Amino acid sequence: MHIHRDCAESFVVLAGRYAMHLDGQEFDCPLGSFVYVPKDMPHTFRALEERSRKLNLYTPAGMVGYFDELSAGIAAGMSEADLGGLAGRYAMEIVGPVPEGYL
Repeated sequence: MHIHRDCAESFVVLAGRYAMHLDGQEFDCPLGSFVYVPKDMPHTFRALEERSRKLNLYTPAGMVGYFDELSAGIAAGMSEADLGGLAGRYAMEIVGPVPEGYL
């Protein structure tokens, strides 16, 4: 569960299916779903089917560089504490447990 403090986030489900948890509610999002998450709204997601894919859009582009750093951090054995620091550099606040298998 996390919050973006400086950008809104949108998702388009390109393959498979996701569960989106938005501000206390959970939604089933099959192929073709579009989800808009305003800035400051707690949210998270999980893939419900193997090979699920989604397109993430950030407005404004506040997350540029985050996923490159995340990928490198995971390869280097990033801890949950390291993830919190990385998120903070991109105005993202972790407000719930890190999902199993995320790191």
